[in-house]
Amino acid sequence: MSLQGKRIVLAVTGSIAAYKTPQFVRQLVKAGADVKVLVTVAATQFVSALSLAAVSKHAVLANVNDGATWNNHVELGLWADAMLIAPCSANTLGKLANGLCDNLVCAVYLSARCPVFIAPAMDEDMWLHPSTQLNISKVKGFGNHIIPVAHGELASGLVGEGRMAEPEDMVAHLAMFFSVENNSLKGVKALVTAGPTYERIDPVRFIGNFSSGKMGIAIADALAEKGAAVTLVLGPSHERAHHSGVRTIAVESAQEMYAACIEEFKSVQIAVLAAAVADYRPAVRADEKIKKKDNELTLALAKTDDILAGLGKIKQSWQTLVGFALETNNELEHATGKLTAKNADMVVLNSLRDEGAGFGHDTNKITLLTGDGRHKTLPLMSKKDAAASIVDQILELRHAENIA
Repeated sequence: MSLQGKRIVLAVTGSIAAYKTPQFVRQLVKAGADVKVLVTVAATQFVSALSLAAVSKHAVLANVNDGATWNNHVELGLWADAMLIAPCSANTLGKLANGLCDNLVCAVYLSARCPVFIAPAMDEDMWLHPSTQLNISKVKGFGNHIIPVAHGELASGLVGEGRMAEPEDMVAHLAMFFSVENNSLKGVKALVTAGPTYERIDPVRFIGNFSSGKMGIAIADALAEKGAAVTLVLGPSHERAHHSGVRTIAVESAQEMYAACIEEFKSVQIAVLAAAVADYRPAVRADEKIKKKDNELTLALAKTDDILAGLGKIKQSWQTLVGFALETNNELEHATGKLTAKNADMVVLNSLRDEGAGFGHDTNKITLLTGDGRHKTLPLMSKKDAAASIVDQILELRHAENIA
């Protein structure tokens, strides 16, 4: 089994099972992974940092600041293809579930943009306690992957559930994730739009909106994580895609975005149009700054080209087209109308009336409408998790089309 080239952050916390981690790191490295190890102070009572450094070939990090160097938790979170917390003690699990951040492990966890795997390890009574099970439910709800505990002899001398999975089983779990889950779109090309467009009035002013591009970028990253080769057409935004499988084309205006999408759409199997494209642009753009003269200024506006409708007209049977609808009233009615009129396979509905959804937020609340008349409303969640749900629905649509 191979993890060739995969970058793994292994976080070791205070459990007797930590004694297995040097063997685990050795197996990860043998499978081709590049492993960086973090430890909590409690973990060092069960395993030495020196032994972990020897097998990983990297310095083992225990603190955000070691007195001379700042260990950048954000960079570690961005560097990793996966983060694995093994063993994960009941104490650390409680911190993860509740957003507590008093050590480097928790700081990297909260900064991680990659899949996170949690391998719990504790005595059976601790494992079965309602508070532990509630914390497990919470971290699963955040989109983390739980590696199941094993049944066997425990540190207390009892036999039961709560053992950390064996190192070879965890290596197999990671290898399976990367070989199957993340390659479900291998060989597929995808197009994603994100961000606002700016329609220039004169050299210093424009018509725009408050879109940050976060939702579309999260979708581009989610598609790339599944193995797709993604082209992101991005309007003016400070946000950037994190996955190396995303190629970005920067544009400014609706016309530039339209032209890029028409060109790219010819060769992609999936297109997701998440950008907040201006519906109108100034009919005439002034070459010089417009001076303030009167109490009123009248601007004549012209319609921009509708990208979703344009792609819907040329869509082929082997292509899946997804649009977005940001509404403030009669949401389902308007989104359903867009789905039909523009020949889309799915529309993702946002309502600005939902708290925590829409422009600028790190969270979103969406409803997925598909061409077969179904709609699925999801709870408020992170944009990363919303993106994963959108991609899962796209996979379901493509699977149904292939069967048909």
